[in-house]
Amino acid sequence: MAKNNETPLMQQHNAIKQRYPDAVLLFRVGDFYETFGNDAIVASKILGITLTKRNNGNAESSELAGFPHHALDTYLHKLVKAGHRVAICDQLEDPKNAKGIVKRGVTELVTPGVATSDKMLELNSNNFLCSIHFDKEDFYGAAFLDISTGEFFIAEGNREYIDKLLQSLQPAEIIFQRNKQKQFRETFNGKFYTYLLDEWIFDKSYAVEGLLKHFEVHSLKGYGIEDMHSGIIAAGTILHYLKDTEHSNLQHITSIQRINQDEHLWMDRFTIRNLELVQSTVENGRTLLNTIDHTVSPMGARLMKRWVVLPLKDKHRINERLSAVEFLIKETDLRNNLVQHIKRCGDMERLVSKIPLKKISPREVLQIARGLQMVAFIKNVIDDTYKEKNLSSDLLKRLNDSLNPCENITEKIIKEIVENPPAVANKGGIIASGIHSELDELRNIS
Repeated sequence: MAKNNETPLMQQHNAIKQRYPDAVLLFRVGDFYETFGNDAIVASKILGITLTKRNNGNAESSELAGFPHHALDTYLHKLVKAGHRVAICDQLEDPKNAKGIVKRGVTELVTPGVATSDKMLELNSNNFLCSIHFDKEDFYGAAFLDISTGEFFIAEGNREYIDKLLQSLQPAEIIFQRNKQKQFRETFNGKFYTYLLDEWIFDKSYAVEGLLKHFEVHSLKGYGIEDMHSGIIAAGTILHYLKDTEHSNLQHITSIQRINQDEHLWMDRFTIRNLELVQSTVENGRTLLNTIDHTVSPMGARLMKRWVVLPLKDKHRINERLSAVEFLIKETDLRNNLVQHIKRCGDMERLVSKIPLKKISPREVLQIARGLQMVAFIKNVIDDTYKEKNLSSDLLKRLNDSLNPCENITEKIIKEIVENPPAVANKGGIIASGIHSELDELRNIS
């Protein structure tokens, strides 16, 4: 009977909440995001905002807590870091034009493994979402995706191997089959944030179809993963999960790499801990990573961390890296030049990933162009050094050849965006004069 007495707004809220029962629902009402009932109790406790009670047409009053919509970035990361899934429900039409109640819908579901906001991410660490497929006895498929950089990895092997991967890459969230909860707890140690999915999602043909469609290819052979049946299922499940959490714009995920078990020296969790590679056993203690990490960009710091936890076994590849380091130590002028240019690149990986996610600001677009200008300088500096000194091709030369400064894109951004654009797009004043005659005319009129 009480349900019939609910206001249209609360009926709309409850209908949306039913679809996301395990998430804190941030419900946009005018200039505020409101939470109701148990969500309000959770939000007020974590965010330190006032909890009130309001009668919403029910016989009993309902808890209520909210904050201004422009403070979303301030509060969202606190809820996610506290281990909650957060569904952001926005107004899908202008209230002025709405007939009756404003149409609303969930535009994004934020979880620890699909966080993209700068406040939720650590600059020097990847934020991996991991999927594990429990295949036959003591054989598993695993996939790791960092949506904030577009890096996508796939692996498969026995319990010990997958456990070592989890300890090394420390995913922010792990998804797996709902009926394997007990098995997961018994098999893998460590305090991980986990989420359970229905068994039907872990289907080979469904996973292959999803991967082929995403990469727009006819076969997975080009990625060298076609024989990794369990790994493919795990990777396909990640793509399903991203679409399920309203992350459908994934054009920055352009490749998938296999992690080969025989390429790396595998260490168990006790070895990683006792060697203090990335975490110290004492408070404020220094780790190996702290000691050797003199990288000058977040991209370099993330790569360095991965190299520390996944050391190579191949002697030729190890010597290639050592030769590149030796070369840069000897070529002081080149090294100093590179350091200055790399510093000014910014975090290109994460900036580029914000474009398809539609979360990039005008200033960040301009930073991409400036970063690409630095890439062009880096390419030219290394090429000139090799020509002058008549050096043979090695790892550094190969990496340099793979750089693409994207001159046309750089030129377009520099030409069309003003020198000091606003922090947010809705402030206007982004496009330079002389680019669009109608825009210039409207500006003159205003």
